[in-house]
Amino acid sequence: MKVKDIDHITIFVRDLEKTMRFYHEVFDLPILTFDESKLEFQLGKQKLIFLTIISSDNNNPKNPSAGSSKFCIIAKDSLSDITSHLANYGVEIIDGPKKVSGANGEMNSIYVNDPEQNVIEICEYKD
Repeated sequence: MKVKDIDHITIFVRDLEKTMRFYHEVFDLPILTFDESKLEFQLGKQKLIFLTIISSDNNNPKNPSAGSSKFCIIAKDSLSDITSHLANYGVEIIDGPKKVSGANGEMNSIYVNDPEQNVIEICEYKD
């Protein structure tokens, strides 16, 4: 089997409304679907999906829990601009900036929590 790419990531949360406001307002992600049990955003070529921890899909993890995810997004803006942007929204940087190794080489990253305490790494690759 040859894997080509990631299509989507699903994260479990308690509060879809708070999650929607955070990702749509702070990260300016376009909303694709939003109802009482599912929230979908476009994130580059992929989808970022949020489900409530009480979602009834048969193919969910056995014990879904909110706040147990960590993922990394590649930023188009500089980390200094992003740091200012996050401060305007009252989003605390919990770590960084620091150099780390990413899928495509060395990058600088900062880390924040979403309202459910999932960790979001925001990176900037060196040119």
